[in-house]
Amino acid sequence: MKILVVEDEYAISQVLKVYLKKIGYEVIQVYDGNEALPRFREEFPDLVLLDVMLPNKDGWEILEEIRKESNCPVIMLTALSDVNYRLEGLNEGADDYISKPFVADEVVARVKAVLRRVQGNNDHPVKRYGQLEINLKSHQVLLNGKNINLTPRDLSVLLFLSENPNQTFTRDQLIEHIWGWDYEGSDRAVDLAIKRIRKALQDWPRSEGEIKTLRGLGYQLSVYEK
Repeated sequence: MKILVVEDEYAISQVLKVYLKKIGYEVIQVYDGNEALPRFREEFPDLVLLDVMLPNKDGWEILEEIRKESNCPVIMLTALSDVNYRLEGLNEGADDYISKPFVADEVVARVKAVLRRVQGNNDHPVKRYGQLEINLKSHQVLLNGKNINLTPRDLSVLLFLSENPNQTFTRDQLIEHIWGWDYEGSDRAVDLAIKRIRKALQDWPRSEGEIKTLRGLGYQLSVYEK
């Protein structure tokens, strides 16, 4: 497994490198925002640890560019702890958000959890609901044969709902299954994920299925039999 660490503070980057290498990850270090995308495209990492405040190009810009071309998991690192910044990161496609100062062991645990979710997805068979096809081995979602790009977190939400069609899940249940029991952010992250998935699947015929909101209860993937 290869981790790209984009962090301009040398001491923090080195600590993360030591802890990640200790458990067997290969670590590539970048200290400048302008260097992040070229290294990302060159190295094909399995996960990116991305600082928000970087020289020359900030983490939000880098995240936006990554999401245009890849579903690679991204964990944001920042000294900005306000919940609005957490929501901004998750809304832009980040898979997790860690506030500074942090304990290196926590970062390692978060990295392992995100990679576990992505790797776990690969064991599921292809799911087909009419024109919608979800292939987690290739990390592809096809709608009427056309590729639909989703972040790994949103892909995990869609997979979980597709494995349990016509069942309703509360925000708390989705957070527990997808984000993990130690998630400390707002449950609005669930709403944002659902919103992005719906937008991505807006051309999916209602006659085949839809993601429903059951007011006061939660969300479900409703699949309709013809």
